[in-house]
Amino acid sequence: MSLRHAILTALLEKPGSGAELARRFDRSFGFFWPATHQQIYRELGVLERDGMVRSTGRGSSRGRAKDYEVLPAGRSELADWTGRQQDPRPVREELMIRLRASAVLGAPDIGPELRRHVELHRRQLRTYLDLKERTFPPGRTGSTSRAGDTGRGSRLQRAVLEAGIVFEQAWIEWAEDTLDGL
Repeated sequence: MSLRHAILTALLEKPGSGAELARRFDRSFGFFWPATHQQIYRELGVLERDGMVRSTGRGSSRGRAKDYEVLPAGRSELADWTGRQQDPRPVREELMIRLRASAVLGAPDIGPELRRHVELHRRQLRTYLDLKERTFPPGRTGSTSRAGDTGRGSRLQRAVLEAGIVFEQAWIEWAEDTLDGL
């Protein structure tokens, strides 16, 4: 996975300026593939140079914003990438090494740091649950995507959000069990 594929996906969902794209990243894509605004702008330039997106200016001549849209080459790149196989990546979580180090050292007390992480994961879970409530209110059926797909796109977007919810719930349960054992 690369930032390139996340940006192409986001622009296919909704073309827009770099600033709009960066804001949307902060509220959705960034939960699973974080990127700074600088990284997003840099990758937009590479995508444009590679003929995968096109920018058009808008606004006044001073401080002109660029709107970006995906070109056929970008759509093709994304389709090829989506169809490729990839094995799951190992988790890299520094806290797990800290727990092992605490076990070997017998100190320092790792409990406070683990409790802090529990609170951070609870906060993220609340964010996901709020997003789910706003985006997929009870009783709402699938929406029509830009491609005219009635519901499939919405179901896949919901599945991604549900994965985040399940991850946070499992992480919190694991951490609370670990804290109980300390």
